Amino acid sequence: MTEFYLRKHRRATPHYPGFTLEVEFALMGGSFTGVLGPSGSGKTTLLRCLAGLEQADEGFLRCGDEKWFDSSLHRPPQKRSVGMVFQDYALFPHLSALDNTAYATGDRRDAAGWLERVGLSKYAGQKPHELSGGQKQRVALARALARRPKLLLLDEPLSAVDEDMRTDLAKLLAKIQRETGVTTLLVTHSKAEMASLCSEVLELKDGKLVNRR
Repeated sequence: MTEFYLRKHRRATPHYPGFTLEVEFALMGGSFTGVLGPSGSGKTTLLRCLAGLEQADEGFLRCGDEKWFDSSLHRPPQKRSVGMVFQDYALFPHLSALDNTAYATGDRRDAAGWLERVGLSKYAGQKPHELSGGQKQRVALARALARRPKLLLLDEPLSAVDEDMRTDLAKLLAKIQRETGVTTLLVTHSKAEMASLCSEVLELKDGKLVNRR
């Protein structure tokens, strides 16, 4: 189980209203949970705090028997068993698909196995600029999973690909999540993706959890 209470204040900018994220929740082990809400509601901020990319102002975060954050502790991302897939892929442009995946573990054989699981074995030597959007996102997923994380965070991973590819990637996500049993948190604006992938949906508004279904 992953349990957390996180409070994080975001200052207003000329293009972005300020708000305070304040969310308390517990994710059951092996669950696939969606996070829904309008732009600016705190969805990505929540994921970044869980990943350790941002530090909450106060609260706690426990994953199983490990403490990742509290009033006296902030484990950096590399010290957390977290895999994260970003909307814009965040691949290293100078590395091949295999080397991008191996970056997570340093084990090229294991990385090759993950590329095979996402259907990209024959593209292992290709660099990101030689891959389609869907292929890049599969590499990003393989890299995240290669860490064998306890928590997988998906920040709108299907929004940058076309409709047919979204359907294929959604099926792949569902298949791999079932096979690995990794606790997964998905941010998306698509209610269809929520319905097909998630057993539970959290709705955020202005940084607060306003609905759970």
